[in-house]
Amino acid sequence: MKLRTLEMTLERVKGVPDPDLGLEQYMTPAPLAARLLYDAYLAGDIKGCGVCDLGCGSGILAIGAALLGASHVVGIDSDERIIKIARENGEKLSVECTFLAGDLLGFDHACDTVIMNPPFGAQREHADRPFIDAALRIAPVAYGIFNTGSIPFLSSYIKGRAVIVGVVSALFPMKRSFSFHTRDVLEIPVEIVCMRRI
Repeated sequence: MKLRTLEMTLERVKGVPDPDLGLEQYMTPAPLAARLLYDAYLAGDIKGCGVCDLGCGSGILAIGAALLGASHVVGIDSDERIIKIARENGEKLSVECTFLAGDLLGFDHACDTVIMNPPFGAQREHADRPFIDAALRIAPVAYGIFNTGSIPFLSSYIKGRAVIVGVVSALFPMKRSFSFHTRDVLEIPVEIVCMRRI
């Protein structure tokens, strides 16, 4: 599947109608999701691999991994109502993914690759840390979307456990989702980061 075809297919994934601000439930835009997935695919970390999507939301990353030929895909999110939407999205796009409601602390599903768009920590400081910890616990390689400028923190936080092997700059066009948003779209500079366990 070509990058543009993947992006157009992921545009069909339904988001969350009533996102939870405390959980920072922002829909990962299809172009950004496709870019992360395609980078992982080209590195050999998707096709034929077991893939876990941490904080899967409505399933855009998990579904994309399945479309790119992952052998099995598991998505986990703490919000049960969003898991229902993820399952509906998977059925709509005719992909096989397992979507689970649960907490990352007890999640020990070993896989080959983790994909994730963790919270940026705007509502709860260090909200991304459980995602990083879980990713490095269950998989030898993880791809995630982080705020631009997070590399020094990430490098320090994963020191002795993993190394950063790839960074791609991108924009996250965040659509107006909450009443306090003053713009229809705000483009946030982000980095797609690949970490490999050592």
